Amino acid sequence: MAPLKDWLDADGALLRLRLARPKANIVDAEMIAALHGALVAHGTNPLLRGVLLDHEGPHFSFGASVEEHLPAQCAQMLASLHALIIAMVDFPAPIIVAVRGQCLGGGLEVALAGSWIFAAPDAQFGQPEMKLGVFAPAASVLLPYRVNQPFAEDLLYSGRSIGAAEAERKGLVHAVADDPEAAALSWFHEHLQGKSAASVACATAAARGALRREVRSRLAEVERLYLDKLMATRDANEGLVAFLGKRKPQWEHR
Repeated sequence: MAPLKDWLDADGALLRLRLARPKANIVDAEMIAALHGALVAHGTNPLLRGVLLDHEGPHFSFGASVEEHLPAQCAQMLASLHALIIAMVDFPAPIIVAVRGQCLGGGLEVALAGSWIFAAPDAQFGQPEMKLGVFAPAASVLLPYRVNQPFAEDLLYSGRSIGAAEAERKGLVHAVADDPEAAALSWFHEHLQGKSAASVACATAAARGALRREVRSRLAEVERLYLDKLMATRDANEGLVAFLGKRKPQWEHR
C-alpha cells in the first residue's frame, strides 16, 4: 500500500497530501520519499495556491522510524528527512497541516515545516527523542520559530507532550477545531483560493525568506552535531536499542 495519497482539489488550486499508513503513519524512508516526490512533482504548478497535508486514521504520526535511527541507516535517514523539510519550507505555496491524535517526533517536525497547523481537540504534540537519548534536529531549528525559545527548549529537553489547547495558546497551533481538515479547507477557500497564484508564490518567498536561509544553514549544523557527536556516545545508542527492545535504558552519561 502506498504511504501517501495525493491529488488536486479546488480546480487545481489546492494540492492534497494524505498520510496513508494508519494508525501510526510512521515517517520512514518510504513516507519521506513519497512526500518529497509529491512536492517536487507539483512544485511548478502555476495554479497552485496552497497545500493541505492531513492523514488517514486516528493519529497524524507517531514519529520517525526508530530502526532507521540506528547507526547503519542514521546518516541517510537524516539527509532524506532534512531534504524533505527544506522542500516544504521552500515550497512556493503555503502548506496547511490538519492534525488529529498523536503528532510526535519526526511527524511533528514535518508539521512544523508547514505554515499553519489546524488541530482537533484530542491532538497531542511532542518531541520525545530525549527519552531515547537523542535529540530532534529539525525541531531544534523549527520550534523556536513557532513558540518562544524557552518553551521550545522545554519541549525539546523534557520530551513531554502537550494538548491542542496549550499548543494553540503557545502559538504552535493556528486553530483548534472538531474537524481540523474541514477548518483548514474553509480557511483556504476563504483566504487563498481567490488570490493570484503568482502573487501567493511571491508573498510566500517574501514572508519565508529568512526562515528558508536559516533552516538550510542550521539543519546542516545540527545534522553534523547529531551524526558526529551524539551518535558517537554510548547513551544515544543505548536509548535506541532499549526502545526497540521495549526496556528501560541504562544511562552511563557518556
